[in-house]
Amino acid sequence: MMLWGRGVRRRPGFGVVVHRNWRRASARGLLGDHRSVEKLDDEVRESVKAIIGGPVTRQELHRLGLADHDLQRLLRKEALQRSHRRYIDGGLDERSATIRCAQSAHPRSVVSHFTAAEVSGLRVWNNRPRDDRPREDAVWLTCLPGARRRNQKRDDLVLRRAGLTAADLQRLDGHLLTADARTTIDLARELPLEEAVVTVDHALAVSVPRTELELVLRRQRRWPGVQRARAAVAIADPRSESALESFARVRFLQAGLPMPVLQAQFWDGRQWLGERVDFWWPEFRTAAEADGLAKFEAPTPAQRRRLLRRAAERDQRLADRDLELVHFGWEDAVLKADELAARLRAAFTRGKRRTGAEPTWRTTSPDDPSLWPAPIEPDHPLYA
Repeated sequence: MMLWGRGVRRRPGFGVVVHRNWRRASARGLLGDHRSVEKLDDEVRESVKAIIGGPVTRQELHRLGLADHDLQRLLRKEALQRSHRRYIDGGLDERSATIRCAQSAHPRSVVSHFTAAEVSGLRVWNNRPRDDRPREDAVWLTCLPGARRRNQKRDDLVLRRAGLTAADLQRLDGHLLTADARTTIDLARELPLEEAVVTVDHALAVSVPRTELELVLRRQRRWPGVQRARAAVAIADPRSESALESFARVRFLQAGLPMPVLQAQFWDGRQWLGERVDFWWPEFRTAAEADGLAKFEAPTPAQRRRLLRRAAERDQRLADRDLELVHFGWEDAVLKADELAARLRAAFTRGKRRTGAEPTWRTTSPDDPSLWPAPIEPDHPLYA
């Protein structure tokens, strides 16, 4: 924050000129201390607010009377930050400021794809870098097609031209971005199938009815990648609880394995067991568990031992149901998919040989209405 007062003077026709005697009071941004701003007269205060109210260009700041050395000083003091040739209040979150500056640099654009998923909190698994993909922190935008609009792909920005309707848009945390259904399908067209299913599963679980995704697919029926997106929606299941579970289901399909039941519970003769298995093949009496990276993480060794003990007890309760149990992790699904498929087929063979009573089990339906929250209503008009 900057103290403005005696260090601010006005000259006719030159707007507000910042004198060298201003000083830094805090690093919370120019409006971090409202009391200092309130000491200014109305004209000066409004000019200060104009400087930091949103992304502005260097030329706009020059017109307000700030010279380049003033801007450099404000940047050093972290009262301003700069991105995509725009300046914005240094007190804002750096990532949010970067997105706003990028959007300001491309008028009438909408935050989309990976950046929209980031803002909305949609799950994206993108752990395998590819030469043709921009940096993870690149800002993705979509704008309406026009004579001067061209697709762009740089390390820090990806700009796509595509049709947009009011139903495709929403406002969230001050950003204009694609609605969750549109974001999900855009990513499903962009990503390989196994990565696309990660996002579609999560979208179905947290915010988007399947019917909304199907509507977007119909609007994009001739767009690039729509067949891949349609396949991802067809096999998506909101009961997948992690990226590994979603990724593994596609690996099972690619290996020619039958699709499993998700989140099955078992009856122990008196009650339903509290635990659910990630994957269940009832015809082979085989269950599989996806052990993610964080499953046994704990702040202390004692807590980690407790987690391991509980996992062993859980496995024993499942083994008492006279079934086969296979554990696997990220390395198995990503790098050793063939070996994982062979392990499962061997378990299927053993399971079919079991002669005990078949386990009693249940699961929820992926079409259970209780899984679906109300759809998000887009704000419109959004280009005001």
